[in-house]
Amino acid sequence: MLLRTILAATAALAVLLVPATAVQAAPDRSTAAQTAASAPSTATAPAPAPDAAAEEAFSVAANANPVIVVGGLIGVSIAYEPIAARLRADGFRVSIYQLPGLGFGDIRESAKAFKRYVDQIRANTGAAKVDIVAHSEGGLVSRWYVKFLGGADAVGRYVSLGSPQQGTYVANIVNFVGLGSCAGIVACQQMSIGSDFLANLNGGDDTPGAVRWTTVRTWQDELVRPVGNASLADGATNVLIQGWCPLRVVGHLGLVLDGTTYTVVRQVLTDRAIWPNCFAL
Repeated sequence: MLLRTILAATAALAVLLVPATAVQAAPDRSTAAQTAASAPSTATAPAPAPDAAAEEAFSVAANANPVIVVGGLIGVSIAYEPIAARLRADGFRVSIYQLPGLGFGDIRESAKAFKRYVDQIRANTGAAKVDIVAHSEGGLVSRWYVKFLGGADAVGRYVSLGSPQQGTYVANIVNFVGLGSCAGIVACQQMSIGSDFLANLNGGDDTPGAVRWTTVRTWQDELVRPVGNASLADGATNVLIQGWCPLRVVGHLGLVLDGTTYTVVRQVLTDRAIWPNCFAL
């Protein structure tokens, strides 16, 4: 019985990691106004980019919120050291939160554990609020915390990187290929389009509280399909990397390594206007 469970889980994860480029991308849930806010219009030439030196000229206030990098499914802490190192080099106080059980379990339970972690960070640093940079499933864990567990009063800025905010067809495919409902992996079931979990999370206001809500997505995302499902409504700023940098190739895991994506993260955390640097390394 144990062997069958392990094999089923392995097969399900293999499907989740197979590029889903054959799946047709549906239109974004975000409104036209949000799209205009997150990428230059194709009807007119974009304004000149800010001077590179000016873009780099910024400072992090001594009392800036601590930043928590929240991992995704199977996201071990070390995988997020590159983006954490960038943040530390720029002067941010940073910690990495690895999801309990690597994110296989109930996202709602992961959110409860995340709440305890945030409370600990706030107590240790004396900060009233934290900022969140969340990858993949971590964006859902963080949103549940903000929306249902009191996090709206404890979070200043939220940035999700490739989070399946409205679910992903890739999770549904696991069932389609005959492995049952995500081979029993609860988080996969919850990330399937049409799940009860997502219905609850996305019911009402997508962006509660005074949080600055930002999502980042990429056309080459292998795991979030359609890619528009990585966006939020209700006033969130939704950034499509290729809307600004058409030749930039960034995959799902690449969002935590990509220099252009990092410029967006840094701009959000320092309350600047979003203008991705297409040539950032």
